[in-house]
Amino acid sequence: MTLRLSTVILPYRRWHEGSRSAWVRAEELGFHTGYTYDHLSWRTFRDGPWFGAVPTLTAAAAVTDRMRLGTLVTSPNFRHPVTLAKELISLDDVSGGRVTLGIGAGGTGFDATALGQEPWTPRERADRFAEFVPLLDRLLTEESVSYEGDFYAAHEARNIPGCVQRPRLPFAVAATGPRGLRLAARHGQAWVTTGDPRLYENGTPEQSVQAIRGQAEKLADACAELGRDVTGLDKILLTGFTPDRGRPLESLDAFVDFAGRHAELGFTEIVIHWPIPDSDFAADQKVFERIAMEAPAQLR
Repeated sequence: MTLRLSTVILPYRRWHEGSRSAWVRAEELGFHTGYTYDHLSWRTFRDGPWFGAVPTLTAAAAVTDRMRLGTLVTSPNFRHPVTLAKELISLDDVSGGRVTLGIGAGGTGFDATALGQEPWTPRERADRFAEFVPLLDRLLTEESVSYEGDFYAAHEARNIPGCVQRPRLPFAVAATGPRGLRLAARHGQAWVTTGDPRLYENGTPEQSVQAIRGQAEKLADACAELGRDVTGLDKILLTGFTPDRGRPLESLDAFVDFAGRHAELGFTEIVIHWPIPDSDFAADQKVFERIAMEAPAQLR
C-alpha cells in the first residue's frame, strides 16, 4: 500500500490573504487530505487571527475538487454532538462527500475554559468523550435521535438527508489511553496519534518510535477485544510533536527516512504542517513542496 501524505493548514490567515491559495496549492501538490485544527484559539497563535474550522473547510471545499478535507481534531471542549452533526452533514454535502472528522477528547488549552467552565479533569474528559462519540455516530447515521445521557441530550434531533458518505463520514479518532483506543476500535475508520508528548522535550527519535509502536500494539489489542481486524483501521501520524520536531522537513531524504520508519509500524497516512514562518512549523516552502510531490513515490 502507498503511504498517503496529507497536510494540515492552520486557519491563522484571512481567506483572501493567503489561506485560499494554500488550500488550492495543497490540492495541486497532490495531498491526500487537507486538514485544519478545530480550536477557538491555539497556543502561540492566540493573540493573532484564528478562524473557525467548519467555515474554513466549507470554503476549501468550494475551491478544491479531489482532495479530502478534515479536522485534526474536533473535541467536546466547545462542541455539542447535535449541532456538530448538523454542521458535518452540511459540510459533507458541500464537499461532495470528501470529509473526515478527526475527533479527540480535548485538552487543557484555551478551548477548555473559553465558555466559562472550569477545565475538566482527565477523567471527566474521558467520560465525556465516551458519550460524545457514540451519540455523534448515531446522529450521523439515523434520521431522528432522542437520547438522555450524563453530559449530552438530544430530543428528536433530525438529520435528513444524512451524509453523502454512507453510512456516515469517517471518524479518525485521536487516542492513546485505553478508553480512547477502545472508542477508536469501535467507532473509528482511522486512528490518530502525535506520538508520546512526554518525549517531546528530552526524548530521542528512537524512543519515540518505540512509544508509538506500543500505542499501535494497544490499538491492536482493543480491536481484538471487539473481534475487529486492526489492519482495517487506517493509522494516521500527525507530525511535529515527536522529538524529531521539524527535522523531517529539512530535506526529501530526511522525510523519506522518517516516514519509512513509521510506515513500518503500520501507518497508512503521514500529516505534515503547511509551513508557517517564524513559528514551530517554519520550513522551506520549496523543500516542503518537493516532499509533497516526490516522497509518496519513494514510499510505495
